[in-house]
Amino acid sequence: MNSPATHIARDASNSSALQLLARLGFAVNGLLHILIGSIAITVAIGAGSGSADQSGALAQLASSPGGVFLLWTVVVGMFALGLWLVVSAFVMQDEPKRKWARRLANIAKAIVYIALGVTALTFARGGTSSSAGSTQSASSSLLSSPGGVIVLFLAGVAVLGVGGYFIYKGAAQKFRSDLAVPGGSAGRAVIALGVVGYVAKGIALAVAAILVGVAAVTNDASKSTGLDGALKALAALPFGTSALILIGVGLIAYGLYCFVRARRARL
Repeated sequence: MNSPATHIARDASNSSALQLLARLGFAVNGLLHILIGSIAITVAIGAGSGSADQSGALAQLASSPGGVFLLWTVVVGMFALGLWLVVSAFVMQDEPKRKWARRLANIAKAIVYIALGVTALTFARGGTSSSAGSTQSASSSLLSSPGGVIVLFLAGVAVLGVGGYFIYKGAAQKFRSDLAVPGGSAGRAVIALGVVGYVAKGIALAVAAILVGVAAVTNDASKSTGLDGALKALAALPFGTSALILIGVGLIAYGLYCFVRARRARL
């Protein structure tokens, strides 16, 4: 028998207002990825030096005309998407084991989106933040605590697993169940954006995870630099400039896919 809390959660998840705000969340997430991809490309070709991560994207928004309005839109969209994911986690129907796995995945994604909303709120209120600096600080705190090396290493393994899942989801086109794919050439374009976007984001996350693992193994928090450090580390490798440009293009593709998902997501 469904509890009153479940009925409340189901009513909330079916709320047209919350669903509209969740779609806004997908859209602003797409905007951030387009900006991150663009920054990565400019860094690769030596035309820019910004942070190729969420903080860099938000800083770019803050410095643009109407940037404060856009930042507050990001705040609302990220918090709404996080809330919708939490609510949806408790009304999904599935086999018990699979249902709990999906619930945990939804809650984990909600935490990420809410954290992005908090960062966006800092910029919207006129402050600044550094994702790379926050990652280093968190890594340093872990490394200085008992058992912190193991925790940090396991965190790297977890992020590597997420990156691997993104690559799999893109290559196997598992994202198709998340939205109503249009027919014809438009549908083929959406699928292409999804494949390229998910694989590119997965690779970027995998590199970031490796840096976290290196920080744990070497007991050096400065190695853990988040997405920005991961993308810039690619540029230092042989053919790294080309790889970084391709990842940047892929992240832009993921951003465009998010815009499509904002319109056609199955909520």
